[in-house]
Amino acid sequence: MGTEGPVPRTAPDAWTLRRTFGEFATGVAVVTVGGADPHGMTANSFTSVSLDPPLALVCVGHEAVMHGRLAAGSFGISVLAAAQEPVARHFADRSRTLGAAQFDGVDCEPGPVTGVPLIRGALARFELRACDVHEGGDHSIFVGRVLSLDRPAARQEALVFHRGGFGRIAALQREVA
Repeated sequence: MGTEGPVPRTAPDAWTLRRTFGEFATGVAVVTVGGADPHGMTANSFTSVSLDPPLALVCVGHEAVMHGRLAAGSFGISVLAAAQEPVARHFADRSRTLGAAQFDGVDCEPGPVTGVPLIRGALARFELRACDVHEGGDHSIFVGRVLSLDRPAARQEALVFHRGGFGRIAALQREVA
């Protein structure tokens, strides 16, 4: 891609950049790791990368507890349904109890391959093995190979994040099999 137009001489301030990025509506997921000290984190920076091999990525801030946990091995992604906004808020709350206690009261189960916690009732659930990390400013981009996935037969509304808040989007009229 070529560059067109003038390049700004100064970067936008963080507040303006955050608000402008917020115009892009995204899905909401919970990223989880298991083991002796399980952890979960709400994220809206999850996306597919490749079908062959099956890869997906998640971006995590350097200061996040999750950052140090992802590169070491396996992680889970649970794509949340609209009714799961309380779960999203729970794992986004930086004052919540950490460790296994943060999963108390959250309906989850161990993934079939790695045992990472996966949220029941999610629209889609993935188990991934970290295979690459790329630096991206104040975040790292963790790429994982999909080890397992499931998607319930019953379609639900998706939870979305837009302009700094949660919302819902009705399922599309056409269904891709």
